Amino acid sequence: MRSVACISVWLLFLLSLLSAQLPETIIFDEFYLDQTLRIDIYHSGDAKSELITLDQLYRYDTWAGSRTHLLDMLDHGNYYVKVYDPVAARLIFSHGYDSYFGEYKTSDPALQGMARTYQESIMIPVPRKTVHLVIEERDHQNQLHELFNTEIDPATNTIIHENFTDPSVQVMNSHYSGDPHEKADIVIIGEGYTLNEENKFKIDLKWCTQLLLSHPPYKFMPDKFNIYGIYSPSQESGVDEPDAGIFKNSVLNATFNSLGSERYLLTEDNKTMRDLAAHVPYDVVVIMVNHDRYGGGGIYNLFCTFTTDNQWHEYLFLHEFGHSFAGLADEYYNSDVAYNDFYPRGVEPVEPNITALFDPANIKWKNLLSDHIVIPTPWEKADYDSMDLAWQKIRRQLNTQIAGLKKSAAPCAEIKKVQDEYDSRDRAHTRELDVYLQKSRFKDVVGAFEGAGYAARGLYRPMLDCIMFSKGTKPYCKVCEQAIIRVAEQYTE
Repeated sequence: MRSVACISVWLLFLLSLLSAQLPETIIFDEFYLDQTLRIDIYHSGDAKSELITLDQLYRYDTWAGSRTHLLDMLDHGNYYVKVYDPVAARLIFSHGYDSYFGEYKTSDPALQGMARTYQESIMIPVPRKTVHLVIEERDHQNQLHELFNTEIDPATNTIIHENFTDPSVQVMNSHYSGDPHEKADIVIIGEGYTLNEENKFKIDLKWCTQLLLSHPPYKFMPDKFNIYGIYSPSQESGVDEPDAGIFKNSVLNATFNSLGSERYLLTEDNKTMRDLAAHVPYDVVVIMVNHDRYGGGGIYNLFCTFTTDNQWHEYLFLHEFGHSFAGLADEYYNSDVAYNDFYPRGVEPVEPNITALFDPANIKWKNLLSDHIVIPTPWEKADYDSMDLAWQKIRRQLNTQIAGLKKSAAPCAEIKKVQDEYDSRDRAHTRELDVYLQKSRFKDVVGAFEGAGYAARGLYRPMLDCIMFSKGTKPYCKVCEQAIIRVAEQYTE
């Protein structure tokens, strides 16, 4: 009897631990209507100060998100929105995300005290009764702290509830597999396509959809996605290139040189983006940019961008989508970026595919480690860096030359000559690195390879190569694939 009693106590203890790790079941219909509340905010500040203020609230007729996974258990993102029922005193919705301002505050202007304001939107189901909304941010130890709170009364007459459809906007069903509540709903918005380029948008939308659904792990779960296209004509073809003195009248006002990085391509026009996306039920926003220059960007649970006509367009889309959909980190570390101390020393990144390796015995991808692997894993880093850093220097020089030629209105043939040289040398360099990595004895190994997250030292990636590490036709690594599947399940199960 004594042993049975001990076993019972241990069973109760283990069950209590298990239940503590399981998300609480929230009955959707008890707290919410099947509609979306879009909460527009302004996010302001610099590197040392941060402020959120409320702008406007909008109500849509459909909630696209899951009706079962209302609490976000992924622990991704530097910000969290949380909704509380003040009567029951319980958390009834949460969602992790990253923001444009969150990146800005690590830039040189922010560190120098220059304050900026960015538009953002929080999307939650429409509550049946007044709720308490809280936005939290992570500190330098990754602990969440309250940044903003407010009461949301769904009965207030300040919530805008109108027909958001625009007859000039075309909606296209590119891939439909079922009820939006049970799918990850992707909206692909065309940027920089004119009235004369409608057919080009349709062609680009088709290949983009086919690319996503043919690339692992997405190809193994096409039934988990709905994909829509949104075509709203721009007045001019293409987007802004400030370093070349080129500015275009495009529907989303997207621009290269975002945060001062020549290839970083983003939009600050959140309201227009949200108004266009509202033509369909959506969880994920992709901005497909009609341009031949290499560029893109991806911010977790905000949006991703990529250009359609450069030689790396397939890689760009899959890489940037990895950021915005699954919260994957950049695994490269030699390229120029606009950030300072993006991953502070002494702090474990929240992203699932990089680590500071503070506890090698319990690395976050421990379940995928190769047998008998050494942690950290030695690799041919010095030789790789020698090849890559030499190209980065040439790359910067060529990009500066191309921008200067455009700015001075040089003949098109002269610009094309330098651009062709850049493309050729970029392809050759990428092939050289691919061949080098393929010869490594670690090429298919899951371990901990130093060099990741913009840091040559102190951060580690799971595999030698991955679409989050380098350009080209290649898979996500096993850790990234697992992270993508986990996120897709949050929308669909």
